[in-house]
Amino acid sequence: MQAYLLSQQFNTRPLAENSTACPANATICNGTSCVLPEDNFNETLSVVLSTVLTIMLALVMFSMGCNVEVQKFWGHIKRPWGIFVGFLCQFGIMPLTAFLLSLAFNVLPIQAVVVLIMGCCPGGTASNVIAYWVDGDMDLSISMTTCSTLLAMGMMPLCLFIYTKMWTDANAIVLPYNSIGISLVALIVPVSVGIYVNHKWPRKAKIILKVGSIVGAILIVLIAVVGGILYKGSWIISPKLWIIGTIFPAAGYCLGFFLARLAGLSWNRCRTVSLETGMQNTQLCSTIVQLSFTPAQLELMFTFPLIYSIFQLLFALLILGGYRIYRRHRAKTKTDIEKTEQKEDSKSTSSHANINGGFVANEGK
Repeated sequence: MQAYLLSQQFNTRPLAENSTACPANATICNGTSCVLPEDNFNETLSVVLSTVLTIMLALVMFSMGCNVEVQKFWGHIKRPWGIFVGFLCQFGIMPLTAFLLSLAFNVLPIQAVVVLIMGCCPGGTASNVIAYWVDGDMDLSISMTTCSTLLAMGMMPLCLFIYTKMWTDANAIVLPYNSIGISLVALIVPVSVGIYVNHKWPRKAKIILKVGSIVGAILIVLIAVVGGILYKGSWIISPKLWIIGTIFPAAGYCLGFFLARLAGLSWNRCRTVSLETGMQNTQLCSTIVQLSFTPAQLELMFTFPLIYSIFQLLFALLILGGYRIYRRHRAKTKTDIEKTEQKEDSKSTSSHANINGGFVANEGK
């Protein structure tokens, strides 16, 4: 009985072949083997990662608040058609798409949960940057990101409750709504402070915004590196998750664009809604997953937010490149049309001059 208890609390390791002494931290030494205390390195690292993720996410959300101008934001609230279309895309199309993809590829229940959490996440701050480069409606982009972040507090738990019912009823998984709710409510404070800072000190807010974008990029890398150390089994990724991670953001971009166009929004607003729909807050998803699930569950689900972030950025860059090529081609076509019209005007002027005895009026003088 005593040996059994020891085996539960300690790890028995053989000594090295050429070693004759037990390690300093050994509790029992017998011949060529000794009993060592259990290594708590992974547990400590997990706590550190959770703390760092929470702090860095708060900084990212604080910087997002620094991008919100109260007057413009309030203007979109008064005329909410664009935000309403974005709301339908964010919390209608994306969770439904996540649910259908999970069913179509028959993934494990815990993997379906992480796909759904990603689908229920609010828009990411990177969408504001890409929207700027594709000549989107920046006020609408920022307003949609802010509103979706605030509305996620109620919509994310609601969507998860609806779409995970088939798995929770079968007791396949138990969703930690408390942890998810606390993570979402905690976002209000940094976003609100950021909005206040931008209202009072707009110049400083711009600097904070740049720092926040850098922190966001570091956050993704940090999650990948430390998560790879903690959850080594998570890098044995199911091909199904790779396929879902590829299809999901592409579907979000396309469906968001078509719904916005169907609602009668202008082309630049359609591009904005498309980006806001497809680009999710992957940092938030990773943080919620890290804080809400056990290490055994994380082995199966931890890498999906990273897969999604890779492909959402890749497709966003393709959209940006395609739009830039289109705009350049359109500018050349417009120039050619203007040159043709000028030539036709000069020809008509010349023929008119011949008819009138060769006199040409020089209006420039």
